[in-house]
Amino acid sequence: MAIDYEKEVGSAKVEQKFLYESGNEMAAYAAHQINYHVMGYFPISPSTEVAQFLDTMKASGQHDIMLVPSDGEHSSAGICYGASTAGGRVFNATSAQGYMFMLEQMPVQAGTRMPMVMNLICRSISGPLNIHGDHSDLYFALNTGWPILMCRDPQSVYDMNLMALKLAEHAKVRLPVMVASDGYFTSHQKRRVQAFAHREDVHKFVGEQPPVGFTDTLDRNNPVTVGPYMNEPDYINNRYQQSVAMYNAGEVFEEIAQEFAELTGRYYPMIEQYRMDDADVAVFLMNSASEIIKDVVDQLRLQGIKAGAISPNMIRPFPQKQIAEALKNVKAITVGDRADSVGGHGGNMVNEIKAALFTYGNTTTKVISRIYGLGGKDFYAEDGHHFFQLAMDAVAADRVDIPFDYYGHNPGTPDKAPKRLLKPMSFESLKTGLITVKQNEETGKLSVRVPPVRSLMKKPRRLSPGHGACPGCGIFSGLELFFKGIEGDIVALYHTGCAMVTTTGYPYSAHKSTFIHNLFQNGAATLSGVVEMFWERKRRGELDGLGLKEDFTFVMVTGDGGMDIGMGPAIGAALRGHKMIIVEYDNEGYMNTGAQQSYSTPLGHRTSTSSIGKTQQGKVTQHKDTAQIMAATNIPYVFTGCEAYPQDLLKKAAKAQWYAQNEGLVYGKILIACPLNWMSEDKDGTDIVSLAVESCFFPLYEVEQGTTTITYNPEDKDKRVEVSAWLKTMGKTRHLLKPENEPALRAFESEVQRRWTRLKAKHEHPDL
Repeated sequence: MAIDYEKEVGSAKVEQKFLYESGNEMAAYAAHQINYHVMGYFPISPSTEVAQFLDTMKASGQHDIMLVPSDGEHSSAGICYGASTAGGRVFNATSAQGYMFMLEQMPVQAGTRMPMVMNLICRSISGPLNIHGDHSDLYFALNTGWPILMCRDPQSVYDMNLMALKLAEHAKVRLPVMVASDGYFTSHQKRRVQAFAHREDVHKFVGEQPPVGFTDTLDRNNPVTVGPYMNEPDYINNRYQQSVAMYNAGEVFEEIAQEFAELTGRYYPMIEQYRMDDADVAVFLMNSASEIIKDVVDQLRLQGIKAGAISPNMIRPFPQKQIAEALKNVKAITVGDRADSVGGHGGNMVNEIKAALFTYGNTTTKVISRIYGLGGKDFYAEDGHHFFQLAMDAVAADRVDIPFDYYGHNPGTPDKAPKRLLKPMSFESLKTGLITVKQNEETGKLSVRVPPVRSLMKKPRRLSPGHGACPGCGIFSGLELFFKGIEGDIVALYHTGCAMVTTTGYPYSAHKSTFIHNLFQNGAATLSGVVEMFWERKRRGELDGLGLKEDFTFVMVTGDGGMDIGMGPAIGAALRGHKMIIVEYDNEGYMNTGAQQSYSTPLGHRTSTSSIGKTQQGKVTQHKDTAQIMAATNIPYVFTGCEAYPQDLLKKAAKAQWYAQNEGLVYGKILIACPLNWMSEDKDGTDIVSLAVESCFFPLYEVEQGTTTITYNPEDKDKRVEVSAWLKTMGKTRHLLKPENEPALRAFESEVQRRWTRLKAKHEHPDL
């Protein structure tokens, strides 16, 4: 059937074009049309794509936004705040734990009245870890002072992003604005969307950035103090002004929505009402689920049931008056919250709706609260029928039997509780006696003897087969080789990352040793607590009789960029001297979230946020040397390793265990292959990381008691190869070998040589 596009555009006064895109794509599309000055960002699913799409567009010259990759969401929020004080337009996107990490910055931005736009791609809050969509992160935003716009589909994501900036910069508002959409339901599902055909029309609608009344920290003729210390009575006055601005945002939004409707034919009132004029029963839902419920309303209307639906386009300020007016004749309403306000007898929305009814004198409408759809659980039409049935039952009985409950959960049965499939590894199997470590009394250095790797093959693996890693992934071959050098029992903590996610899908676990997970940034601090509790309980005799034959070795595993966001806590743990090992598997990017660039990504390498195009050829900065950073904390032992040199790695593992059990924190960095994102053959991983060593990009060395020793020198063995020999093995780097990219290649080669020369100097001069 042919579509009459002229009819669809309807009363629009601005030329539009049709696209077929997802919510994330439309957030990026709106941002690129606005052409923001700065976006500070950090990857987290499902919002990561917004930055990826913008990076791809920038590589092809479609916008001028300065994309600033941060070392964590707290930093990205700081980048955005600083940029907003400096007089430009600012954009960001995040989800879930990323927003939680930003949280303390959010009220600062609102309290100092610095406009910007941030997309929250809603996702479940950990723990346990879940990357799918609900509103648990959104509900933390309610008290931050940001107006919040809601998006039910990719079309509204685009439209709200345009309206958000105009709202943020309005003289009566001057607040940062959040645009919220549902993770995966809206962010990744493609729909047909209408967008402004011409960027100049977007700019005309949004308007020029207001020149008056905004603080600009770059105006040397008007020095200002941003964020002063403020006492009573000024603080309460500041908060009052912010409150007034928030309520103004509701009125201004209505004005902007009317203007937008005249331009495009699409109108967004503060609340959308569907067949509510004569409704007896209603359901309140937000964002993506609010579209599904409309079909249910239509089905019930065909049965003669006066059903209606309400969903908000704005929840801060909360549309209290509009809600009360819409429900004044409704006999019962079921409110679905996609997150719980634990202990509050309902989610945030149901309690605000109850407050609205009470405030406007409605004591007759019965309200039923249900928590639904957590962790990405789908909402179907039959679920909508259930919600309406709850309201109809309340009308028939003239009471609400169960005011608050969860819907869609399964309480489970004891006989189906997860059972242990593998017996705990015996201490005798883990303590081979084939590895010996002795300390030289004069030098304090360690002498290590390890057998050939084949002699250690009877030692059980710390990780069982059956995990979900990609074919050819080097994480587990590298880690298992390292663990072969560790004798006895371990307790392992893993940062969020590929190694964690692929091994722990409840109710299954690939870990045969005790495993702990904590957030991307806070693993080192968490394991520090475990270590100190172990030693204190041991001192008090509380571990006697628990079968512990020797002290645990405590190991934190990090990777996938974990030493960007987790660097601060790792340094803190090092400076405190906790007896533990931090081992980083270096795959040169945020592979867990889709191969975005991290600070471990080398210069010129392609990632999903360092794209290849006419204006950009991969990452534009050099990679971070985490081993040298950690060596600067003066911990007893730092090492680098690679599975292509197994004896070297085994010796270093044995040393690491001795120092971690006897002196303090140890740090190790193992280069591992990521065929999927390095764009290489699965079978070639060991050869590729070997070439990284032979080219001196990833030298093998140790820093023991402050003394640097190169443990494998390819120059001494006449095995050194050109850096290009390594780069040509990977699809992510072959572009560097093209003639037009010779300057970037030379810059990278020069940096590799500089670091290698410095390392050799440290090797030759123990005092360096």
